[in-house]
Amino acid sequence: MTYQEEFTYETRPVRVVFRPGAAVTATPQEAARLGLSRLLVVCGSRGERVARAVADALGDSCAGVHAEARMHVPVEDAERAVAAVRAAGADGCVAVGGGSAIGLGKAIALRTGLPLIAVPSTYSGSEMTPVWGLTEDGAKRTGRDPVVQPRSVVYDPRLTLSLPVALTVTSGINALAHAVEALYAPDVSPLVSAMAEEGVRAMAEALPRLAADPDDLDARSRALYAAWLCGACLGATTMGLHHKLCHVLGGTYGLPHAETHTVVLPYALAHNAPAAPRALTVLRRALGTDDVPRALWDLAGRLGAPRSLAELGLTEADVTPAAARAAGEPYANPREVTVEGVRGVLLAAYEGGPPTTGQGLCRSPRHPYPP
Repeated sequence: MTYQEEFTYETRPVRVVFRPGAAVTATPQEAARLGLSRLLVVCGSRGERVARAVADALGDSCAGVHAEARMHVPVEDAERAVAAVRAAGADGCVAVGGGSAIGLGKAIALRTGLPLIAVPSTYSGSEMTPVWGLTEDGAKRTGRDPVVQPRSVVYDPRLTLSLPVALTVTSGINALAHAVEALYAPDVSPLVSAMAEEGVRAMAEALPRLAADPDDLDARSRALYAAWLCGACLGATTMGLHHKLCHVLGGTYGLPHAETHTVVLPYALAHNAPAAPRALTVLRRALGTDDVPRALWDLAGRLGAPRSLAELGLTEADVTPAAARAAGEPYANPREVTVEGVRGVLLAAYEGGPPTTGQGLCRSPRHPYPP
């Protein structure tokens, strides 16, 4: 690893409990440690069974279950959840599930200041960050606030056993995207680089094992460990073009979160690669390949994940306005962000062919554009 002489790294107070069975054994202990005695459990409809098991384990400390989490956290959902917290007289919140549930828990924390305990059941990594997101009028807004950082995170690999293979793969590649963008973030540090390399390597090893045997608890633990590391990278750095594109595609066009990250990642990385040589060095080492964008594209295809935005429901007519929206707000990125450059990335991702790093642009045979 090349030593980086100047950097800033801020640690955030979060306690992690990692063990099989922890969802029902450790969550009540974490609530007691935080002095919480009236917790609202929030989840989505898919994760309600597990959430109710956690609620049962909390016993008299549970103030109810709110099973209305949805993807991209629509602002009206956040308002209903805050009303539910206040009606229950809750002094804290437990979010059980994937990024949607944890996102709703964060929205509650943002608006009420109540402490949050996260019990993730996917590899989204949101639990390790102070990042919140809300969608209103077709636009997804994100921000950072330490109040939304979960105070405790309970990792239970057994919760991920029920995660379908398709979602296992896309959720895992979503986690990889956090580590990839952290490596070329302006606030990257040696510690973040080390976590990113280990997270990418661990996830890339675990996903093929899980596709072959979804009940492999050791591989589930390995993937959850990787998601923790990748999420910590996301929480410590500033995300760039890839995440901005996915926020636009999800918030404005309703594309599914993890699947969108899976499709876009190889093309966004191919675009940024010439301006991020240090990041590429780390990723080549972690993945054991010289062509990292192609390796990520191959991994998704080999494991049956979608590889084009067209598969996810985006139309070609959506590409140009989506590019304009994604390029219209300033954000950190190793390459200059232009409408035409973003449009090229989106067109390549729309078609889904192999990513090409040539001159740093994801050229599409049908839609070339100048550097």
